[in-house]
Amino acid sequence: MSRIYFDNAATTALDPEVLETMMPFLTEKFGNPSSIYSYGRETKMAIENARKSVARILNANPGEIFFTSGGTESTNTAVTAAIRDLGCRHIITSGLEHHATLHTVEQAANNSHVSVSYVKLKENGHIDLEDLEKMLSESAHRVLITLMHANNEIGNLLKIKAVGELCEKYDAIFHSDAVQTIGHYPFDLKSLHVHFLSAAGHKFHGPKGVGILYVNENISIKPYINGGAQERNMRAGTENLYGIVGFAKALEMATQRYEQDSEQIKGLKKYMADRLVETFPAVTFNGDTNGSSLYTVLNVSFPLTEKSDMLLFSLDMAGICVSGGSACTSGANSQSHVIRALHNENSDKMVPIRFSFSRHNTREEVDQVIGKLKELV
Repeated sequence: MSRIYFDNAATTALDPEVLETMMPFLTEKFGNPSSIYSYGRETKMAIENARKSVARILNANPGEIFFTSGGTESTNTAVTAAIRDLGCRHIITSGLEHHATLHTVEQAANNSHVSVSYVKLKENGHIDLEDLEKMLSESAHRVLITLMHANNEIGNLLKIKAVGELCEKYDAIFHSDAVQTIGHYPFDLKSLHVHFLSAAGHKFHGPKGVGILYVNENISIKPYINGGAQERNMRAGTENLYGIVGFAKALEMATQRYEQDSEQIKGLKKYMADRLVETFPAVTFNGDTNGSSLYTVLNVSFPLTEKSDMLLFSLDMAGICVSGGSACTSGANSQSHVIRALHNENSDKMVPIRFSFSRHNTREEVDQVIGKLKELV
């Protein structure tokens, strides 16, 4: 049975060219980057070249780029540092954030003298910027705003520049989870008023287990992980050498391919949305599907019926990989917090499915999925 993979927002396939770039560092170039002999210096140079490459692509300074294990660690580091080192005593976030943000913020509220507020959402899932400014203007303490650049489940894009300008106006610290956008859009970090940015390599055909944290040069923070002088004393632990090399290569390739890939994937998303509406008139879309939204993500809800109840499971059995945006814990399905926040009392009457695309997907695959859905629904 051939598999159709429509869950690229969860992870993407490692590009063979990226693997090829990583291979020497998995084999003969294995020296510890902290060693002083030539083997170590060679690998240290590879890391610094990767840092320069990433900084150039994002229009940042190399000293602002820190390699981490991924988006989750980057986000934990940023939230912790904002409270501990930058004097933030009030966090403003949204109910739609990734759990890497929401759980970290909840923990901070329980363990520190920190209050948490959740900004209002518009009907289509976008952040209400007027409410955000009102909260900023009324806060008695320095604020950390942590809002994702693009939602991983419904695809809505944040007006990141506008939020940054509000943060500058009210002297707030701004962290954005850009895990779904770095590698998918051009970035000019010098033009954004952002203090922290998180990213992960496996979202754009790079390796898993590696990401970056951008830390604006105008702020100073302490390490989150202690015990070594790696990453210019900012992150202890032997570096994920081949991961870092792979991250930089994948980002470089994604940047070169941006125009052709984004056009192809955008066309595929529209084609699938049109086919779904034509085939299943009762479907609805979650988020601002045709507006300010990721070109890679299409989140659709089918009405809950006896047939649609097991839709994700049935698609999996048919070799079709998609996501419901829900976590599976101890065998019990727990509905997506994003869909619940968006639809509140109606969320239990729908079956949400996230289709997310990459350059490897085709219209023929869309047609096959539509055919299988017709059988199932």
